[in-house]
Amino acid sequence: MYCPSCGTEVARELNYCNRCGANLNLAADKVEQPVRLVSVTGPYWAIALMVIMGLGIIFSSLNALVKKDFNSAAVAWIGIISIVMLLSVVSRLVRQLSNINNPAKSSERPAKRKKADRDEPRPAQLPPTRIEPVPSVTENTTRTLDPVERRRSTE
Repeated sequence: MYCPSCGTEVARELNYCNRCGANLNLAADKVEQPVRLVSVTGPYWAIALMVIMGLGIIFSSLNALVKKDFNSAAVAWIGIISIVMLLSVVSRLVRQLSNINNPAKSSERPAKRKKADRDEPRPAQLPPTRIEPVPSVTENTTRTLDPVERRRSTE
């Protein structure tokens, strides 16, 4: 069993988490909601329509630039960048749609524990070495100046 708050593995008979102190009885009392699947065919059709319209806009714009005698290298780069941007937006939308039907998978997965929290034996740590203070750069190099009397010249 894992703590719902911090993700630490705990024994089933415990009422509170040893690490964060969260109440574990609340997790046991929760009634699991049935997973409701959402139909995503509509959004996928909308994405497909967006791709078709986006490609149409890109190619018609490139055609207009070619007719106005733009540099062919510039037109090619504009086309490549436009298509890459369109595909990146589409891939983000598809990724978001794929998470609609699987939100519970991310919450059921226990949080990754740090290496220090694992049950692996730790090597014996040595006490820190005593660091001697660094001697001052000016130590034994400063001079004591004797006061010097100055006489004013009265001319």
